[in-house]
Amino acid sequence: MNRRIILTASFFGAVAVMLGAFGAHGLKNLVSADAVAIWNKGVEYQFYHTFALLFLSTFNRFRTKLVDLSYLCFTVGMVFFSGSLYLLATLQITHIEFINIIGPITPLGGLLLIAGWGLLFFAALKNR
Repeated sequence: MNRRIILTASFFGAVAVMLGAFGAHGLKNLVSADAVAIWNKGVEYQFYHTFALLFLSTFNRFRTKLVDLSYLCFTVGMVFFSGSLYLLATLQITHIEFINIIGPITPLGGLLLIAGWGLLFFAALKNR
């Protein structure tokens, strides 16, 4: 198993649990129900891709540059996609001024997540 990937997945998994608990218990009294739904979508996708990273860590036998790139895309994609959703969900309490910058980061993060899955697909195709 790949130690770096497992450490990254462990970190993102623990953070997802904490953020999910905060969204369920602390955030719901501070922002609208729509904002909590946005927050929860960020947590949901963070968990999905934490599990994807764990799966990626099992690719020792045929670890390639494609697997490494998939790891990078999943990691940066999670930060961009989920992170921007967390920021968007908390606008009512943070009053962030640079919303025009955050908005485009969400789809960029989504594209990186999609690219991670595509790279994983091609890594599996390449190795019989």
